[in-house]
Amino acid sequence: MQAIQIKEPELVQVVEKEKPQVGNDEVLLKLKYVGFCGSDLSTYLGKNPMVKYPRVPGHEISAVIESVGCNVPDNLKAGMFVTVVPYTNCGQCPSCKNGRQHACQFNQTLGVQRDGAMSEFIAVPWQKVLVAEGLTEKELAMVEPLTVGFHATERGRVTDSDVVLVFGCGMIGVGAIVRSVLRGATVIAVDIDDDKLEVARQLGVQYTINSLKEDLHKQLESIVPAGPDVIIEAAGNPKTYLAAVNEVAFTGRVVCIGYAKDDVSFATKLFVQKEMDIMGSRNATASDFRAVISYLQRKTFPIDKMITRIIKVDEASDGMKQWADAPGKVFKILVEF
Repeated sequence: MQAIQIKEPELVQVVEKEKPQVGNDEVLLKLKYVGFCGSDLSTYLGKNPMVKYPRVPGHEISAVIESVGCNVPDNLKAGMFVTVVPYTNCGQCPSCKNGRQHACQFNQTLGVQRDGAMSEFIAVPWQKVLVAEGLTEKELAMVEPLTVGFHATERGRVTDSDVVLVFGCGMIGVGAIVRSVLRGATVIAVDIDDDKLEVARQLGVQYTINSLKEDLHKQLESIVPAGPDVIIEAAGNPKTYLAAVNEVAFTGRVVCIGYAKDDVSFATKLFVQKEMDIMGSRNATASDFRAVISYLQRKTFPIDKMITRIIKVDEASDGMKQWADAPGKVFKILVEF
């Protein structure tokens, strides 16, 4: 079977791999669409410290069940369209013992610490397979990236009385925006791309700020003088990390999803003076997946606006290069198998 492999930084190739055999507790999936994730872009650029080369990327999955192992429950049958929870958990680390398996200390995400789904077939444990009735093949590939933003909103304890600022309107930020809007919060979206900010408005954001063209602090003073109650950092930029701490309200919550590529120096006195909560947010829980599937089943998500490009397997190298050259212009690139 064909698979997409990042052999080394900035080198993507199509390789032949052996079709996997389905185990007793596994489901064999035939891939339909797989989305390129920000972690895949980091791998391509040689900036992902968790990756060893060569690596098959991909964990945003839309697939159809090809066959099932003998121990798989009857509710999973050949021909069903599904998506996948792409994380592992050991069951023994502090995260797992505390019921937060999604943040397992020894997690191996598909396409990051282990080979991913950018291939014609993949075998996965049946427990990781999710049936999502009514979702299209393209919508299934959107489930996992949206869950990450949904989870950050959960971490931030967002309610209808909060003003929420989201830094970064890529797919992860979009997930945080959607979930915050669904919870009735007043949402401010910040990005440097006007097209992405327009999509944010269509998703229910009340205020948008282009921080490349406008003074962020002055704009926030005019919208919410005391500062946002919750700031979700989904840009992964040292500047937005600093801005989150500086601009959040006293006793506010800062939720960090993005990986800043460089170290960030903070005025730590603000941590104490504001008595702020600063939280990391990693991956997503089963309830986050259920929430995203329920949201997508409403058919209100503007999926056509979120898909920047659909490419074939042999166009993967070109697709990655396009994203690397203009990261701010890409929402989602799907690979069609």
